[in-house]
Amino acid sequence: MSVYFISGIDTDIGKSVAVGMMARDLHRRGVRVITMKLVQTGNDGFSEDLDKHRAMMGVPPFPEDKAGLTAPQIFRFPASPHLAALLEKRELDLDAIRRAVTEVSKRYDVVLLEGAGGLAVPLTEELLTVDFAAELGCPLILVTSGRLGSLNHTILSIEAAASRGMVVAGTVYNRYPAADPTIDADSPRMIRKYLKRHRMPEVLVELPKVGEPLPDVDFSAIFGETAQ
Repeated sequence: MSVYFISGIDTDIGKSVAVGMMARDLHRRGVRVITMKLVQTGNDGFSEDLDKHRAMMGVPPFPEDKAGLTAPQIFRFPASPHLAALLEKRELDLDAIRRAVTEVSKRYDVVLLEGAGGLAVPLTEELLTVDFAAELGCPLILVTSGRLGSLNHTILSIEAAASRGMVVAGTVYNRYPAADPTIDADSPRMIRKYLKRHRMPEVLVELPKVGEPLPDVDFSAIFGETAQ
């Protein structure tokens, strides 16, 4: 049983595509893998991110999708979960998320739990995403890129995780859209440097432009023997 928490360093960094590609790679290797959404905002009654993941994996919806286990909290307004819940006059049900993660993790070898935005996104007025992820005890996978400002966000994310005792199992470096080539050449080196400083695995998988046909990307550096 392995649950990985996947966070972007920011919004629109390619997190959902990265999660879909990781699930696709594990699935084609014969690993029993499923993806989940910690919280889905901007949808009504379904998760478009999960639909994207299933399409990339080349599989139909899972029974857990239909049962609501893979997206236990969905809100209509596209905003931070604390605000999306407030606008619907609802409370984010953290226990429902905990129960869903526990149940799904019993059924699959690997669960890829996708967060909402970055690590400091508020789930509630009092609880940040990173605090909840740390409580779950999941290794963290960070999705980053070479766009201007990303190095700052990546280092802050690594430090936020380290200060809470989380392990960064790996980073996914999204090379689409293309960044400034000078920045792109240096950022992976600096990311590895700060991972090493915090005694994290210096693992960085590069994600190319994802289009049809989908490229084969090897994530075994992150998942180790599970992906062999």
